[in-house]
Parts: sequence; C-alpha cells; structure tokens
Amino acid sequence: MNIHEYQAKELLKEYKIAIQDGFVVSEVSAADAAITAVQQQFNTQAVVIKAQIHAGGRGKGGGVKFCPDTASAKQAVESILGMNLVTHQTGPDGQLVRQVLVAQALDIQFEYYVAITLDRSTGCPVVMVSTEGGVDIETVAAETPDKITRVVVDPVVGLRAFQARHLAGSLGLSGDVYKQAIAFFIKLYCCYEAADASLIEVNPLVVTDDNQLVALDAKFNFDDNALYRQKTIASQRDTHEEDPSEVEASKHNLNYVKLDGTVGCMVNGAGLAMATMDIIKFEGGEPANFLDVGGGANVETVKQGFSIILSDPNVKAILVNIFGGIVRCDRVANGIVQAVSELNLSVPVVVRLEGTNASVAKTILDKSGVSIISATTLEDAAQKVVQAAS
Repeated sequence: MNIHEYQAKELLKEYKIAIQDGFVVSEVSAADAAITAVQQQFNTQAVVIKAQIHAGGRGKGGGVKFCPDTASAKQAVESILGMNLVTHQTGPDGQLVRQVLVAQALDIQFEYYVAITLDRSTGCPVVMVSTEGGVDIETVAAETPDKITRVVVDPVVGLRAFQARHLAGSLGLSGDVYKQAIAFFIKLYCCYEAADASLIEVNPLVVTDDNQLVALDAKFNFDDNALYRQKTIASQRDTHEEDPSEVEASKHNLNYVKLDGTVGCMVNGAGLAMATMDIIKFEGGEPANFLDVGGGANVETVKQGFSIILSDPNVKAILVNIFGGIVRCDRVANGIVQAVSELNLSVPVVVRLEGTNASVAKTILDKSGVSIISATTLEDAAQKVVQAAS
C-alpha cells in the first residue's frame, strides 16, 4: 500500500524528523485559508503548491509550482487541483489530482537522496544515500552507481550509530549538519521498522540556507501483510490512486495485478502464476494480468476472477492453469462452468487442470456443454492460448 506525500510527512513528524510542512486542500474554496495559514506560520509570502498523487515526476508534469506571492499561489491551486497529471509513473492516461499540499517555501543549499528498503539478496534492510538528490535514482544507478552508498542493516540490532556516521560522511556533510544527518538516519530507520514499511524514500533531503536538514518530499510503501497491525496507516489508503480492477480483486481476497498484454491468466499460487506468465511470453504472447486465486479457490472465487479479468478490454483469451493441491480441481471446474455460462464470455478460454481430482474435473468440463479449449501440459496450454489470443 502507498500513501500520499502529506501523509508520509505526518508520519515522519511523529519521529521528530524535520519536514517541509503545510496544509492539504481538496477544494479551491479552501485555498485562501491554507495559503494564509502557511504564510503566517512560516513568516513568508512564498509558498509551494504540490499535487498529491501516488506517482513521481510531479514537478516535470506541472504538478509542483513555486509561488512567490498570494495571487500566484491561488492561481496554482486552481490550475493543479482537478488537472489530469501525466508523469513517467502514471502512464499516458495520467492521474486526476484530487488534493494539493500548500507547503512552505525553503531556500536550499544542497539536495540529497535517502531511501530504506529490503535487500532481497541479504534478507536485510538496506539504507541508500546519494549526493544526487532530486534526480531519479534509477538514472543515478544506471549512469553513476559510484554515487550511491549502501549500508546493510542487521534487523536484530537496527541501524547502528557508526553506520549512520558512515552515511553522513559519504554525503560530505560536516559540522552541525553532519550531526543532524546522523540523528535523521537513526530516526528514519526507527520509523521504517515500526511502520512495517517496505520502502521509505526521501528525495530530496535538503540542507537549507540556515543549515537545517529537512525532508522536502517523502514516499512510503507498506507491507500489505502487516496492515492488520497498522490500523491508522491502513485507514489512509486512497483507492482513487489504485487500478479499479485491483481494488475490486482485493475485496474478494484475490491477488491481482493488471499488465499490458492480451492473455488473461487465472492461476493458483504465486510461483505457478509467474511461471505461467513466463511461458506465455516464451510462446510469443503477452500476459494481461497476474491473478493468483490462492489455495482456497471455490466456485465464487473463480467466477469473480473471470469478471475481473474480463474488465480489461485488452484481454483476447484466458488461460486457467490450476494445480490441485489444497484446492480441488473439481471445485475449480465447477466455477469455470458457472462463469462461462453466466458471464457470456466472448473470448476463448483455455483450461489446464492437474492434481487433486483432475480426472473428475475433466469429466465436469467435458459434460458441461460450455465452450472450453482443453490443454494437458503447461506448454500445450500456453501455445493454445497465445494462438487463440492472436
């Protein structure tokens, strides 16, 4: 799960981390009060208006504007609020801006990049810093990887003081700012751990003209499996920022991710789902989604899975690939028959069922009278569904 910048900054404030503060506005009529409040609180006429969407590159897309006075700030709120903001992360369709952050304007000396995420090669958190703040980290990693410093953290003991000193030193900091950075890294790691975050990204972390270290922007991703113990964070979910199909799938406990291909996939088990998508690509097709119906699949689950897959107009064929272990193949077969019968499917369906009660499932499908293309092996299924989709 992701949250907005203003929500991320509120979380950082709980850990005494200095942020670029401000007020959120969701209606143009509330702009005057928010702008005045920021100007009075920070004793400046200048403010920054920032679109609140779950995507990077907002500034390049026109979603972040520096405003030297009240008039320009009002104009910026009016132009950004309600706009369809297109960035490299939103895709060509863009994202509707429903909220803006009216934030304090800061005089900046230096910009840095800081992030904490999970290093899957070590199974431990890793803290990354770079002097190239305000730049896409993917570009830095590709073109100047030597400018990224990484510290792997033992999750048992957490980020140690000597590691924080090493990170601060790698940024070339000194004096009071160096001391602030050490404290910042330790607090940020505590926040990462306590919030069950899978990623914290502060880009940029800035040094102001009065030598204060401030988080100018903040991004959080959270471990969905831990949200049951993060009630406050879970309540901040904004489904407007998510794909409607993925939101609908989550209501039925289905693991669904929309992709750009034409072959819909319904599989049980994440590993088998990944293998299914791989072999579809190997046979020359493109998967339209990742859909794991899980080990408790039943008639209703399968039916909902079909409905969600078919909500994507790009889907030209569907592959059902189930290995019956915990889930019985006959239950899946009944779900397929009901879905094909009730949903009036207009696309071909290729079915491969193996494992528990597979022979029973084959009988159910053969006697159902519905139009289904049967497959034996995974290779056979992939070849048939790619051919059907084309």
